[in-house]
Amino acid sequence: MFLPIRDHNPSERTPVVTTGLIAINVLVFVSYHFSLSDRELVWFYAQWALVPDLVSQGYGPHTVLTSMFLHGGILHLAGNMLFLWIFGDNLESDLGHFRYLLFYLTCGVGAALAHVFSDPLSIVPTVGASGAVAGVMGGYLLLYPRARVDVILFLIVFLRIFSIPAWIWLGIWFVLQVILSGGSDPGSGGIAYWAHIGGFALGFLLAIPAWLRRGATSFWRRTHGHPDHPETRYRLTGSRIPMVRRR
Repeated sequence: MFLPIRDHNPSERTPVVTTGLIAINVLVFVSYHFSLSDRELVWFYAQWALVPDLVSQGYGPHTVLTSMFLHGGILHLAGNMLFLWIFGDNLESDLGHFRYLLFYLTCGVGAALAHVFSDPLSIVPTVGASGAVAGVMGGYLLLYPRARVDVILFLIVFLRIFSIPAWIWLGIWFVLQVILSGGSDPGSGGIAYWAHIGGFALGFLLAIPAWLRRGATSFWRRTHGHPDHPETRYRLTGSRIPMVRRR
């Protein structure tokens, strides 16, 4: 597992929209996940999750929006909200609160439609904010390609945290989505890779006006791909738990 845990790119504004989106996703998840029976959950998803076969026939168009606030489990929710927290605050700071909210929702809807187009006859309900979050990641890649991101690497018993430029992790993530999409059947359930691909590409495109306002390639040359403000510095400290030596 190659998981980002934070970036070194401080937000210049309080990320009220990002925080609000996380809160809404958590509250919505709690409202149904722990209270509905399996049978009731099937009915709930039938009403609010995205079912490509129905949407392609013109039924349940609202689900392209509502599905991005639903999640299938705690880990599903936690992963999406972690990525949103890491990458969303900076985009919100640059775009402004309202435009960032429109950006997020547009990426989510576009990702949902990309999933529908990938298999319009699928009857598998699809939920998750990952398409919208992928859009945020695409915008981040364009604006801050060399911002440092701390990632944690798990290899069985090996664990290590290290920093890499954002473009490396985001690029690896996107390429994996493209590769894995070729070996998956969208109609069989699992991960909606085309939603990730569509959301990421749309987010990258929608961030171009903000990139142009900053000077486009001259902005990259001036900052060398880094954020145009001082980065956050983290200092790892030793554990305060006393060590007991074996005799």
